[in-house]
Amino acid sequence: MSLRRPLWVTAVIGLLMTLLAAPAARAAEDPPFRDPALPLGQRIDDLLGRLTLDEKISWLHQYQPAIPRLGIGLFKTGTEALHGVAWSTDIDHGGAVVTADGTVFPQAVGLASTWDTDLIERVGAAVGDEARGFNSRNPRVWGLNLWAPVVNLLRDPRWGRNEEGYSEDPTLTGAISTAYGSGIQGGDPDHLRAAPTLKHYLANNNEVRRDSTSSGLPPRVEQEYDQAAFRPAVEAGAATGVMASYNLVNGRPATVNPDLDDVVRSWTEKDLLNVTDAGAPNNLVGSQSYYPNLAEADAAALKAGIDSFTTDDTNAAPTTTAIKAALERGLITESDVDTAVRHILSIRFRLGEFDPDGGPYGKIGADVVDSPEHRLLARKTAAEAMVLLKNSNKALPLSPAARKVAVIGPLSQTLYTDWYSGGLPYRVTPLDGIRERLGAGAVTGTEGADRIALKDVATGRYITAGAGEAGAVLRESATTAGDTEKFDVFDWGQGVLTLRSVANGKYAGYNWSNFVNDQAQPNGWFVQQQFKLEKQADGAYLLRYAGYETAESWFGPNTYIKAGDDGTLVLTTADQASRFAKETVASGVEAAAAAARGADVAVVVVGSMPFINGREAHDRTDLNLAEGQEALVKAVRKANPHTVVVLENSYPTTIGWEQDNVPAILWTTHAGAETGHALADVLFGDVNPAGRLTQTWPRSAGDLPDILDYDIIKSGATYQYSKDRPLYPFGHGLSYTTFAYQGLKLNANSARPDGTVVATVKVTNTGPAAGDEVVQLYTHQRSSRVEQPVKRLRAFERVHLERGQTRTVTLSFKAADLAIWDVTRNRWVVEASGHDVMVGGSSDGVRRRTTLNVTGETIPPRDLTRLTRAVDFDDYSGVEMVDETKERGDAVGASSGDWIVFRDADLRKPARVTAGVSSVSGGSFELRLGSPTGKVVATVPVPATGDVHAWGTATAPVGPVAGVRDLYLVFTGDLRIRDFVLGG
Repeated sequence: MSLRRPLWVTAVIGLLMTLLAAPAARAAEDPPFRDPALPLGQRIDDLLGRLTLDEKISWLHQYQPAIPRLGIGLFKTGTEALHGVAWSTDIDHGGAVVTADGTVFPQAVGLASTWDTDLIERVGAAVGDEARGFNSRNPRVWGLNLWAPVVNLLRDPRWGRNEEGYSEDPTLTGAISTAYGSGIQGGDPDHLRAAPTLKHYLANNNEVRRDSTSSGLPPRVEQEYDQAAFRPAVEAGAATGVMASYNLVNGRPATVNPDLDDVVRSWTEKDLLNVTDAGAPNNLVGSQSYYPNLAEADAAALKAGIDSFTTDDTNAAPTTTAIKAALERGLITESDVDTAVRHILSIRFRLGEFDPDGGPYGKIGADVVDSPEHRLLARKTAAEAMVLLKNSNKALPLSPAARKVAVIGPLSQTLYTDWYSGGLPYRVTPLDGIRERLGAGAVTGTEGADRIALKDVATGRYITAGAGEAGAVLRESATTAGDTEKFDVFDWGQGVLTLRSVANGKYAGYNWSNFVNDQAQPNGWFVQQQFKLEKQADGAYLLRYAGYETAESWFGPNTYIKAGDDGTLVLTTADQASRFAKETVASGVEAAAAAARGADVAVVVVGSMPFINGREAHDRTDLNLAEGQEALVKAVRKANPHTVVVLENSYPTTIGWEQDNVPAILWTTHAGAETGHALADVLFGDVNPAGRLTQTWPRSAGDLPDILDYDIIKSGATYQYSKDRPLYPFGHGLSYTTFAYQGLKLNANSARPDGTVVATVKVTNTGPAAGDEVVQLYTHQRSSRVEQPVKRLRAFERVHLERGQTRTVTLSFKAADLAIWDVTRNRWVVEASGHDVMVGGSSDGVRRRTTLNVTGETIPPRDLTRLTRAVDFDDYSGVEMVDETKERGDAVGASSGDWIVFRDADLRKPARVTAGVSSVSGGSFELRLGSPTGKVVATVPVPATGDVHAWGTATAPVGPVAGVRDLYLVFTGDLRIRDFVLGG
């Protein structure tokens, strides 16, 4: 017996069954790789198995094409996101260029100067959100694989890209990069908000000949310093890959450095997507001449651990052609391609690309870009990053009741972006911020720039610019000087200046055809808005075009300017150049002094122009403040003793006169749209400055070793090994309040190598205002087989304290962090030794100290009867680190008179020395005892092998010797040695 249903009930039930069955039906139709419930490895296997070989090869290029048959869209590796999403331009449907400016945070060196990992993680999260927002607009322009952060150590402040890095210290760099990367990725265990890629592996800290110089890294420097900066973020899962650098490391291009697989991937169990730097694959066959053709070069990069080739812009053909040729020649196999594609897919899956709903971050849209919350975060970060370098007689904070403040200087009324900066959606300049704080009537402003006109002595005509927004071609035309003939001159040091047209406020520059006043700021790869005015003996001036890369690379001697037959400015040689009278319409120094005299306080904002004073491809040759800017500061200080200098730049600057003569100095990096608000917050005490320097500021560039000397131990570089007295030490920064330290205690007075050291110290705010202190813990090992750092940062914490408040700050580190790389046995070793444990507010501001005894081991004498790598020496003179083979291994390259030493060697009465050697023409080396000129116990002839990578064997008897001695290898001729052994 059955009951009949009403028709409408049957219909409803049928509809419900259809709806419920639809997802199951769709799931059955969808391939497994689109099922987020499956394990990641299974999803990757499924998709990898569906790709043809050609499709897999196509994905090895930066622009991974869409595969419509699988419903897969284009994926782009590489969106710059150093301190916000960069290069924020797009092409609309009509083909016009449009901007999509986002939040620009302080430059990376400024982010690190906060010493606030929680804040930097929030910044990273904001950048990750905005990357999603931009990606939702145009995934071809803005991908979700982000090339940030830069974790190269700021070993030498002359590095042109100093603004991009965090610190000269690996502990601080590791902590900040981990925080930034964690924020970018988000907190989901299985998905990525965006995928951070660490730049640039390894030892990349010079721009001069950056693709042909080799960074020489003895094993201790490589392990304890350069790798130590990259390891923390990778180990913490806060990075999804590394970018190989342009330079060579120990003679081998970083693009084919086997570390990419052997070392970096050993730090994590997660897949990493490793990429080349832009154009680097082509360098292997070009400037580096390391391989004869691209097929061999790309094959070597792939086998070394590169997964994605960033080269030839959007044109993948050279890469895919080279990879196919490598496959045909047997240089690689399809499994090598599969390995790289598997790494790529791991990241793409984690980004939610193949999830039906895009994953947990898939719904983030363009509304997050430049959101009110991000603006507030940018303001907070810019304020936290500022470092109070000097503050005599409580010159700061300024009284909010100040009747009149003069804001002076070339950076007081502008904000500059840098090469890796996004565009600014709005601008709050220093003058704007201070005026907003005090009211327009209380603030006067002048840039302190000379206003000039240039009149051709021969023709009597002035250089004339255009008055409209787009400017006009510069030519000699007018016989009197109106606004179109006047230019404001800004001095950036070493004779380089920029000319801003009074007629339209735009900078004059070259456009490969003409000189035009049409740029909002100096910009571009060649920075063609640079000039020099060269005074001649008769008082006239030559106007020289000084754009980057132009004099030798493009125009030879034709870098001077003359008027053509129609008056248009053209390039010529110095002897053919027009001679100009420089008429100063208004003196910037005089205007600045007048403004300062009429004010209660003068705030002078000086510093750098990021596109001019060093940047990618251009190192600095000095660290000085521009001559004209220093003259401006001196004039203002003379006019008004109540002078505050705001130094806005991206690197240490040798401001010795200012430190001696100006009451207060505040440093900020270029900090984005909120710079003026943040500056006013700090100047008037709404924010108590607590930024700390992340680099040593030397007294002059002359205190630094050669920029190409990467051995910080031997050269005595950075705060770790330098014995010099700096202008400002690492970790330096003042406050509007004071702090006292009491009761430093350790959890134990001794520690085993596997233990954890926990230090507690009471910190009290003893001053008149609430503020933050950055509590820094350093250690120094008292005894060691090797030279130890003067001190080294182990832990830190930024803490907030109200007036009179005391907090117990806990800082900890692993005893294993005290390990050194033992070159005698090629492993990490914690030595038995006492350690000074020091806490304070900077590296030279130690306030409390105690002793920790570590029960480690004593490194025994060297056993040279075991095969010893030549690069594992203890000291050296003249030699260089070179590549053993093109694939892997390090060796020592030597010339006549060079030497290496192996200390404390247990010689055990050896009868013979046998060495692995190579030499084009042959040579020899001697074994000497005690010194490079000590007793000779062996002379080893080295045969010619014909090629530096063709290795042979050299051997010779060893004279009578016994005991533990220092053994020197002293070289004659040009040769290489990879290893040696002393035997019977």
